[in-house]
Amino acid sequence: MTEQDTNHHQTTTQECEKPSRHPLSSLIFFSRWLQAPLYLGLIIGQCYYVYRFFLELIEIFQAPNMTDNDAVILILGLIDVVMISNLLIMIIIAGYETFVSRLRVDDHPDCPEWLSHSNPNIMKVKLAMALIGISSIHLLKTFINIENIAPHVAQWQCVIHSIFLLSVIALAWTSKIMAESMGQKKNH
Repeated sequence: MTEQDTNHHQTTTQECEKPSRHPLSSLIFFSRWLQAPLYLGLIIGQCYYVYRFFLELIEIFQAPNMTDNDAVILILGLIDVVMISNLLIMIIIAGYETFVSRLRVDDHPDCPEWLSHSNPNIMKVKLAMALIGISSIHLLKTFINIENIAPHVAQWQCVIHSIFLLSVIALAWTSKIMAESMGQKKNH
């Protein structure tokens, strides 16, 4: 490599490292911050779910003579609220980190483990798994209370849950294939 080629390579590398000064490029890049209020809205939604959790918890103690089935349904409602809240947290943190800005919490002792090795494909599978968990809770509530549920409602819940399961399997399989193909490209 000649000295002229080396200088050209250094100049090209430096140009790539510089942020774009074109106004349209800057505006497009800045537009990612329009999502920040959406994540703030999800945090407000998270507050609502904390409120709902305590309302449902109080409801358990207001009916001490309830049947076992009623108690299980109320407790499954608490689990449902927690699982939806977990889903919100995953979307808020991973979405903000992926689309808006880095959180820079790697050194924080409470940094969730999944955040350190997440990418959009892994997050899709995790979110789909969370949806299956939520769907499972709803299905379990239906089966516990089956005598009060119309048969077509229970059937549709089973169909929808099965579609969620198939979707997660397809997502996981696609992610695995993509990871394997990326691994092969790195080896060549």
